[in-house]
Amino acid sequence: MTDTFTSPPPLLRHAVFLTRGADAESSAPAVRLGQGSFLALRLVDLLRAEPATADDVFHYQWSATERYCRELAIDSPETSHLLAMVQSARDAFTDHRTGLVTPALFAYAHFLEEEGRYEEALDVLATLEMVAGSALSDAEVIATTLRIARVNRKMAKFEEAETAYEIAGRRAIQAGDAYSSLLSRIGRASIVLDRGNVSDAERAYVAIAADARAAGETDAEARAEHGIGTSRAVRGETGKAIPHVWHAYELYEDAGNKCRALTEVGILLKATGDLVGAERALHQAIQKCNALDHSTSAIVELVEVASLRGDQVGFERWREEGRAREDRMRPATQADFYLKQGVGDARFGRARRGRAHVERALEIVRAAGIHEAVFRIEGVLNGLCDPEVVSIPTPFEEAEPVFDTALESVRASLRAMAEA
Repeated sequence: MTDTFTSPPPLLRHAVFLTRGADAESSAPAVRLGQGSFLALRLVDLLRAEPATADDVFHYQWSATERYCRELAIDSPETSHLLAMVQSARDAFTDHRTGLVTPALFAYAHFLEEEGRYEEALDVLATLEMVAGSALSDAEVIATTLRIARVNRKMAKFEEAETAYEIAGRRAIQAGDAYSSLLSRIGRASIVLDRGNVSDAERAYVAIAADARAAGETDAEARAEHGIGTSRAVRGETGKAIPHVWHAYELYEDAGNKCRALTEVGILLKATGDLVGAERALHQAIQKCNALDHSTSAIVELVEVASLRGDQVGFERWREEGRAREDRMRPATQADFYLKQGVGDARFGRARRGRAHVERALEIVRAAGIHEAVFRIEGVLNGLCDPEVVSIPTPFEEAEPVFDTALESVRASLRAMAEA
C-alpha cells in the first residue's frame, strides 16, 4: 500500500488515546480504556518493528497487554475490540502473517468512527497502513482508503479526503469494483456539497443514483438518494427533500445509516412545522440505532422539538440525555446542543440561563472555525437581548405547503411505525 492519507504520527504513537478523560481519576473507565487502546496498538506496532522483535520480548508484552485488557472489567464493546486486536497481533506474530491483524484493526476503526472519535479512528487506520501494508488485498486497500477519506471528510479535512477518494476510485475501477467506485463518487459529491456548491453536488448525486440503480448496487443508490435529499434541503426545498431521504432509509440495510436517515427525516419534518411527525421519526431513530454518534444527533434534535411543543418535562429529559453524552460530541453537535438548550430555556422563561448556553455555543463554533454557524448563532444571541423574549425564531422555520402526496406517504409510514 504505497499511498497514505492519514496525518503523520506524533512523537509518541497513539498518544491521542492517552488524552481520554484527562480531567478524570486514573481509575475512571474512559481513562483505563484509553490506556488499554494505547497498549494494544503499541503491541500491534511490534509486528513491523525495526529491528525485528524477539520472540520473548513480544510474548512478554502480549501477555501483559492481554492481562491488562481482560482486567478492565468494563462492560463495553470497546473491550472486545481491544481483546480482538491483542489476539490477532499474537496470531500474526506467530504465523509471520501481518495481514491477520487487518480485520480487528478495521473493525476497531469503524467502531471509533461510529462513536465520533475521529482522531483515534485515523490513528488506527494509520496503524493498519503501517503494519499490514503490502499484505493488504486490493479490496482491503480500497476499503481502507475509502474509510480514511470518510473520516477526514467528517473532520472537514477536505483536501485529504478528496485525495483519498480519488485514489480509491481509480483503484476500484482498475479492480472492477463497481460499488467502491460509486462510493468514491458519492464521497466527492459530498465534499462538493460541504464546500457549498449545492447545484453541482445535486447533479452528481442524481447521476450516481441512476448509475447505482442500473448496476443493482442498492446501498450506493441509497447513499445517492440521501445526498439528493440533503442537497434539496440545503436549497430550501424541504418538502421535496423528505421523500428522497425516506427512500434512502427504505433502501439502507445498515442500522447506522437507517438511523442517520430517520434523524434527517425528523429534522426536515420539524422544518415544515410537523412536530409530531418529527418526534416520531427521531424516536424511531434512537430505537433503531446503537451507534452513539447517530443516536446523539437524534437526542439533540428532540431537545428542540420538546421546546417547540412547549413540553418542559420532555425538554429537561432530553437535555439530561444529551449532557450524559456531551464529552463525546463533535464540536458542531456540541454547539448545536448548547444552542437548542439556550433557545429552549428562553422559551420557558429562563432568558439569563438561555443566553449563557447560546454564548457557550458561540465559543465552541468560533474555536472550531465553523464560520457559517458563527453568524447564525450570533443572530439567535441578538434575539435574547430582551429578557422578556420567550418565543424565538429558529433557523428551521420555513413557509411551504404542508400537504403533498409523497410527504403524506412518509407521514403515514411513520404513524404506522409508531403504532407497531
